[in-house]
Amino acid sequence: MPVELPDLPYARDALHPHLSAETVALHHDGHQRRCVEAVNTLATGTDLEASPLEDIVRNSQGALFEAAAQAWNHAFYWQCLHPRAGGEPHGRLAERIAQQFGDTARLREEFNHAAMAVFGSGWAWLVQHPDGRLAIVATRNAATPLTGDSTPLLACNLWEHAYYTDYQNDRARYLQAFWKLVNWDFVSARLR
Repeated sequence: MPVELPDLPYARDALHPHLSAETVALHHDGHQRRCVEAVNTLATGTDLEASPLEDIVRNSQGALFEAAAQAWNHAFYWQCLHPRAGGEPHGRLAERIAQQFGDTARLREEFNHAAMAVFGSGWAWLVQHPDGRLAIVATRNAATPLTGDSTPLLACNLWEHAYYTDYQNDRARYLQAFWKLVNWDFVSARLR
């Protein structure tokens, strides 16, 4: 069964004014769609041809891994955003953040620092390690925590196509907008 491009969980213009409909369309309908198409082409005739996307990411290498990881990372990223989101986390997630970082402001500061330190394209993540600790990690290109032991909770896409149309090369302004869209309910639901 081929991998399919998942629908966005909201309308293309729903993230405006923080992300424009043009950026969302370029990102989802263009880049992410090409990754999904590449996965289907590259997986054809392999042992992974009928596998779910997560299994392809975990069990592939080379070009197939790059396409599958990018397809998965993008689908995850859209879930991390919501038009009526932002604000502050609550409940168990807020408690974990306070334990690990002191408060949400400190989490944002450390996350932004990691995101700004990525040279070129990549991702910034909030993850939960198997021992329950939260951590911030940055990955280059298509790399993803999905291939390790930690559970991805939150992702920020640092590829230029994610923000160039709206913010040019000003990644710091994009990060400010990102925090206004973070879907804390989705992040909280992923806690173990």
